[in-house]
Amino acid sequence: MTSHILVPVDESDRATQALEFACTEYPDANITALNVLDPGDFYAATGIEGGSMANYDQIQKHQENQSENLLEQAREQAAEFGREIDTDSVVGSVSRSIVDYADETDIDHIVIGSHGRTGASRILLGSVAETVARRSPVPVTIVR
Repeated sequence: MTSHILVPVDESDRATQALEFACTEYPDANITALNVLDPGDFYAATGIEGGSMANYDQIQKHQENQSENLLEQAREQAAEFGREIDTDSVVGSVSRSIVDYADETDIDHIVIGSHGRTGASRILLGSVAETVARRSPVPVTIVR
Protein backbone atom coordinates (compact mmCIF):
# COMPACT_ATOMS: atom_id res chain seq x y z
CA MET A 1 0.00 0.00 0.00
CA THR A 2 1.31 3.39 -0.98
CA SER A 3 1.39 5.82 1.93
CA HIS A 4 3.81 8.58 0.85
CA ILE A 5 4.27 9.75 -2.73
CA LEU A 6 6.97 12.02 -4.11
CA VAL A 7 6.00 14.16 -7.11
CA PRO A 8 8.89 16.09 -8.66
CA VAL A 9 7.57 19.38 -10.06
CA ASP A 10 8.90 21.90 -12.52
CA GLU A 11 7.19 24.35 -14.86
CA SER A 12 6.14 21.62 -17.34
CA ASP A 13 2.63 20.43 -18.17
CA ARG A 14 3.74 16.83 -17.50
CA ALA A 15 4.65 17.70 -13.90
CA THR A 16 1.21 19.27 -13.47
CA GLN A 17 -0.38 16.11 -14.84
CA ALA A 18 1.74 13.95 -12.53
CA LEU A 19 0.56 15.89 -9.49
CA GLU A 20 -3.05 15.62 -10.64
CA PHE A 21 -2.59 11.86 -11.13
CA ALA A 22 -1.15 11.45 -7.64
CA CYS A 23 -3.96 13.50 -6.08
CA THR A 24 -6.71 11.51 -7.78
CA GLU A 25 -5.26 8.00 -7.86
CA TYR A 26 -3.86 7.93 -4.32
CA PRO A 27 -6.50 9.71 -2.21
CA ASP A 28 -5.23 8.32 1.10
CA ALA A 29 -1.51 8.84 0.56
CA ASN A 30 0.59 11.75 1.77
CA ILE A 31 2.07 13.68 -1.14
CA THR A 32 5.26 15.70 -1.22
CA ALA A 33 5.95 17.94 -4.21
CA LEU A 34 9.69 18.40 -4.75
CA ASN A 35 11.41 21.03 -6.87
CA VAL A 36 15.09 20.54 -7.64
CA LEU A 37 17.25 23.58 -8.28
CA ASP A 38 20.08 22.57 -10.60
CA PRO A 39 23.23 24.61 -9.83
CA GLY A 40 24.16 24.33 -13.52
CA ASP A 41 21.19 26.59 -14.23
CA PHE A 42 22.71 29.25 -11.94
CA TYR A 43 25.88 29.32 -14.02
CA ALA A 44 24.00 29.12 -17.32
CA ALA A 45 21.93 32.15 -16.34
CA THR A 46 25.06 34.26 -15.94
CA GLY A 47 26.12 33.61 -19.53
CA ILE A 48 29.69 33.54 -18.30
CA GLU A 49 31.93 30.59 -18.93
CA GLY A 50 34.58 29.69 -16.43
CA GLY A 51 32.40 30.01 -13.34
CA SER A 52 32.60 33.71 -12.55
CA MET A 53 30.78 34.36 -9.30
CA ALA A 54 29.67 37.86 -10.40
CA ASN A 55 25.93 37.42 -10.00
CA TYR A 56 25.76 33.86 -8.70
CA ASP A 57 24.16 34.71 -5.34
CA GLN A 58 21.59 36.98 -6.96
CA ILE A 59 20.73 34.35 -9.58
CA GLN A 60 20.48 31.65 -6.92
CA LYS A 61 18.07 33.81 -4.90
CA HIS A 62 15.98 34.39 -8.04
CA GLN A 63 15.89 30.62 -8.70
CA GLU A 64 14.87 29.97 -5.08
CA ASN A 65 12.03 32.51 -5.40
CA GLN A 66 10.86 30.84 -8.62
CA SER A 67 10.99 27.48 -6.86
CA GLU A 68 8.84 28.75 -3.99
CA ASN A 69 6.32 30.16 -6.48
CA LEU A 70 6.22 26.81 -8.28
CA LEU A 71 5.66 24.96 -5.01
CA GLU A 72 2.88 27.39 -4.08
CA GLN A 73 1.22 26.61 -7.42
CA ALA A 74 1.52 22.89 -6.59
CA ARG A 75 -0.18 23.46 -3.22
CA GLU A 76 -2.96 25.40 -4.96
CA GLN A 77 -3.37 22.68 -7.59
CA ALA A 78 -3.65 20.00 -4.90
CA ALA A 79 -6.20 22.12 -3.02
CA GLU A 80 -8.40 22.02 -6.14
CA PHE A 81 -8.62 18.26 -5.49
CA GLY A 82 -9.30 18.79 -1.79
CA ARG A 83 -5.76 17.78 -0.87
CA GLU A 84 -3.09 19.30 1.33
CA ILE A 85 0.44 18.42 0.31
CA ASP A 86 3.92 18.94 1.67
CA THR A 87 6.49 20.73 -0.45
CA ASP A 88 10.25 20.87 -0.46
CA SER A 89 13.11 22.05 -2.62
CA VAL A 90 16.70 20.90 -2.87
CA VAL A 91 19.76 22.00 -4.82
CA GLY A 92 21.58 19.44 -6.93
CA SER A 93 21.54 17.24 -9.99
CA VAL A 94 17.86 16.72 -10.83
CA SER A 95 17.74 12.92 -11.26
CA ARG A 96 20.14 12.18 -8.43
CA SER A 97 18.39 14.59 -6.06
CA ILE A 98 15.00 12.96 -6.69
CA VAL A 99 16.38 9.46 -6.10
CA ASP A 100 18.34 10.54 -3.02
CA TYR A 101 15.31 12.35 -1.58
CA ALA A 102 13.18 9.22 -1.96
CA ASP A 103 15.92 7.09 -0.42
CA GLU A 104 16.53 9.40 2.54
CA THR A 105 12.91 10.04 3.50
CA ASP A 106 9.85 7.87 4.02
CA ILE A 107 8.81 7.95 0.35
CA ASP A 108 7.42 4.67 -0.95
CA HIS A 109 6.39 5.70 -4.49
CA ILE A 110 7.41 8.34 -7.05
CA VAL A 111 5.00 9.79 -9.60
CA ILE A 112 6.86 11.75 -12.27
CA GLY A 113 5.98 13.39 -15.57
CA SER A 114 7.42 11.72 -18.66
CA HIS A 115 9.02 14.94 -19.94
CA GLY A 116 9.89 17.91 -17.81
CA ARG A 117 12.63 20.25 -18.82
CA THR A 118 13.02 20.88 -22.50
CA GLY A 119 15.78 21.99 -24.78
CA ALA A 120 19.43 21.08 -25.06
CA SER A 121 19.94 20.21 -21.38
CA ARG A 122 17.25 17.52 -21.55
CA ILE A 123 18.66 16.06 -24.76
CA LEU A 124 22.24 16.06 -23.48
CA LEU A 125 21.42 14.74 -20.04
CA GLY A 126 18.78 12.22 -21.12
CA SER A 127 15.35 11.82 -19.64
CA VAL A 128 15.12 12.61 -15.97
CA ALA A 129 12.11 10.29 -15.67
CA GLU A 130 14.03 7.42 -17.26
CA THR A 131 17.02 7.91 -14.97
CA VAL A 132 14.80 8.11 -11.89
CA ALA A 133 12.94 4.96 -12.93
CA ARG A 134 16.22 3.05 -13.36
CA ARG A 135 17.82 4.21 -10.10
CA SER A 136 14.89 4.63 -7.74
CA PRO A 137 14.78 2.60 -4.54
CA VAL A 138 10.94 2.65 -4.75
CA PRO A 139 8.36 2.02 -7.49
CA VAL A 140 7.98 4.80 -10.07
CA THR A 141 4.91 5.75 -12.10
CA ILE A 142 5.65 7.82 -15.21
CA VAL A 143 2.73 9.98 -16.30
CA ARG A 144 2.54 10.70 -20.03
